[in-house]
Amino acid sequence: MEAGESFADALPWLKKYSGAVIVVKVGGHAMVDPEARSGIIKDIVTLKFLGLKPVIVHGGGPEIDAMMKRMGKTPQFVSGLRVTDDETLEIVRMVLVGNVNTDIVSLIARHGGKGVGIIGNDGNFIVARKKAPEKVVMNGKEVDIDYGWVGETESINPGILSLLLENGYIPAIAPIGYDAAGNCFNLNADTAAGDIAVAIGATSLVSLTDVDGVMMDPKKKETLIPQLSVAQCYELINKGVVSRGMIPKILSSISVIKGGIKSVHIINGNLPHALLQELFTDKGVGTCITLD
Repeated sequence: MEAGESFADALPWLKKYSGAVIVVKVGGHAMVDPEARSGIIKDIVTLKFLGLKPVIVHGGGPEIDAMMKRMGKTPQFVSGLRVTDDETLEIVRMVLVGNVNTDIVSLIARHGGKGVGIIGNDGNFIVARKKAPEKVVMNGKEVDIDYGWVGETESINPGILSLLLENGYIPAIAPIGYDAAGNCFNLNADTAAGDIAVAIGATSLVSLTDVDGVMMDPKKKETLIPQLSVAQCYELINKGVVSRGMIPKILSSISVIKGGIKSVHIINGNLPHALLQELFTDKGVGTCITLD
């Protein structure tokens, strides 16, 4: 296909998203590879130049795991959430804020954009509370789990984002929240991205992961499900097709859709230009979740 034809095909989508706020959750192993990370951020800056208003929410799971192992700690996950004790919280803060966030802001500048790093206590942006202990079935037994310094969003103050977007900046948000007493909480990046998308009134949320999208059979690439409704998402969870770390992504997607966002896209961030292909082509490259 010639370049002119490609742009012509993209024109309806460019019109659709002109001026739209798009929240992009970036994470997974693609963000560990410097070249892949740079490519993802370049595509996000491209969205800005195409007339969209991108907001980045980033994770850092692989980097956190690597740092924990270097410090002699074994990562522990329950229901897709990282159990966070005092030492793990310090590692999470160090990696997310000191390493990942600052690097993303630098890459935005390198590719011609204006980036600003944000965490929860900037302008009381994310007010959080501790996630309550709960009973979880593990190895066939019901056990009580205290997640430690894992938080849930209590409120989002979108004012700081609106101010930055109105002035041409690309916000890069580390999923760390604070309560009124100044306690710091590790937030699930997928859930935080959904909460932020709803609070800012985004048009769409795009989640870059390590998989192509929701798969009917994860072992077979050709079983990608390109389109899902909320009802179909619940059905796949109940059947066990959606499991482990994909559960928070899907539950967050459902919450976002019910909060008024038109679409949630789950795509493979390891694929070159996956973000642009998903938003500006008819076929897309991942799974798009809508209300109906």
